[in-house]
Amino acid sequence: MEVAIAPSWKTQLQEEFEKPYFTKLVGFIKEDIQKYTIYPPGKLIFNAFEKCSFEDTKVVIIGQDPYHGQGQAHGLCFSVNDGVRIPPSLRNIFKEINTDLGKSIPTTGNLERWAEQGILLLNAVLTVRAKSAGSHQKKGWETFTNAVIQKISDEKSNVVFLLWGRYAQEKGKIIDTSKHLVLKAAHPSPMAGGAFFGNKHFSQTNAYLEKYGKTPIDF
Repeated sequence: MEVAIAPSWKTQLQEEFEKPYFTKLVGFIKEDIQKYTIYPPGKLIFNAFEKCSFEDTKVVIIGQDPYHGQGQAHGLCFSVNDGVRIPPSLRNIFKEINTDLGKSIPTTGNLERWAEQGILLLNAVLTVRAKSAGSHQKKGWETFTNAVIQKISDEKSNVVFLLWGRYAQEKGKIIDTSKHLVLKAAHPSPMAGGAFFGNKHFSQTNAYLEKYGKTPIDF
């Protein structure tokens, strides 16, 4: 499976790639690709790690699954390709940014510009079958992404983790809160009934980054 990944992540995660569970996971995905359409495309499965290197990571947003509709997923949580309709959760994220920071709502849901500024847009599960939400859960991805979170928590300082919804908050329990900022809110999905709004996570993120001498994010 040919994937693009920043060299620093390759070094940090080499041991993980060699573990039996990961070998089994790769085998499962290779088999599934023969039978189903899998999103995101193979070369973009590790896009979050390609667009945001380990050394540049200063904010982590944790999602759950890739989008399972055609042309949507490109390896960054909550993000969609240019030209794809902005999903409801992402639209609510943009609305909160508008309220919190006064920024206009973008016309594209492509968040590559966030990744390139140091935001790791990490889904807990990195692949999915077309039109089948959750189809690659509990195959090994969760173990891998837990290892990623643990690595950031252990080896970096003053990273902001944005945990939206119960799933992300459970996954974030391994983060060392004595040296990182963990911000929690309801999920931005409309199904949360608007509970996401008013969290001011974006202004809080930038205030924290500036406090520790880091460049704020242009959300």
